[in-house]
Amino acid sequence: MYANKATVAGGCFWCIEWAFREEIGIESVQSGYTGGSSPNPTYEEVCEGNTGHFEAVEILFDPEKISFLQVLDIFWRRIDPLDPGGQFHDRGSQYQTAIFYHDAFQKVQAEESKAGVQQLFSEPIATQILPASTFFPAEIYHQGYCHKKPDHFRSYNQSHEPRLKEIWSERRPIGGDLKERLTQVQYHVTQEEGTEPPFQNAYWDNHACGIYVDVVSGKPLFVSSDKFDSGCGWPSFSRPIDDAALIERSDFKLGVERIEVRSQESDSHLGHVFPDGPGPSGLRYCINSAALRFIPKEKMEEEGYGEYLSFCE
Repeated sequence: MYANKATVAGGCFWCIEWAFREEIGIESVQSGYTGGSSPNPTYEEVCEGNTGHFEAVEILFDPEKISFLQVLDIFWRRIDPLDPGGQFHDRGSQYQTAIFYHDAFQKVQAEESKAGVQQLFSEPIATQILPASTFFPAEIYHQGYCHKKPDHFRSYNQSHEPRLKEIWSERRPIGGDLKERLTQVQYHVTQEEGTEPPFQNAYWDNHACGIYVDVVSGKPLFVSSDKFDSGCGWPSFSRPIDDAALIERSDFKLGVERIEVRSQESDSHLGHVFPDGPGPSGLRYCINSAALRFIPKEKMEEEGYGEYLSFCE
């Protein structure tokens, strides 16, 4: 049984904690300190830079819904992996970036993930890969800071966006072995043309505003304003963002002809399209949640999808 815990350091823990709070499959996120030798450090002691601790977050996740490599994908896109001296305005060893592995499996995957990121850059990746050690939870007032001090947090977090956009807006996906990067269900659906259970998947009843991207390539495929409740138990859309992003082909696996829908960019199986939908097209794109990743409107800009914000208005 592999660990369902991830520990990462990415500069100020407020921002990294926030990045994971609304992700499907994340059960809890806690800010704290790790990697040093001082027991029970305080925020002030860590800020002085003499404890050896990193500001970090401890993440508990459901590996059936999100894989360790997907957790790392989210982490990478909230940091500047090229900076060896801290993150953004926060300088010092306590703000350096690191992935702390909890078992041999995580070590291998962290190294592969880092190698995939390195392929995107000519400069060396500064993020360290270290064995996990005791994690000391931060003071209560640091936990969930994005909700306790929303105005201050928003201003602070947004100051990172220009650099994050510069680094990541043209770089996706990170890559890696799909069988390891995806969950078992995601791999079965996208690579083995499987189907997830109706009414028991991540997005069938998701009503939030945002876009749905290919879980493999990150390519935007559908928008929430075109999503409707078809009663079938899977996410249903009246149209894609761009017809050219999809491939349609005949499927006779059930003995009758259906039209399979695949992603043009990754060639992943997505679902099927049927002629019983609403609107002018009369189409219903019945798509597996496992083939998609939902990005809420409030996170689209920072994840490099700002150009699609007009689709959510």
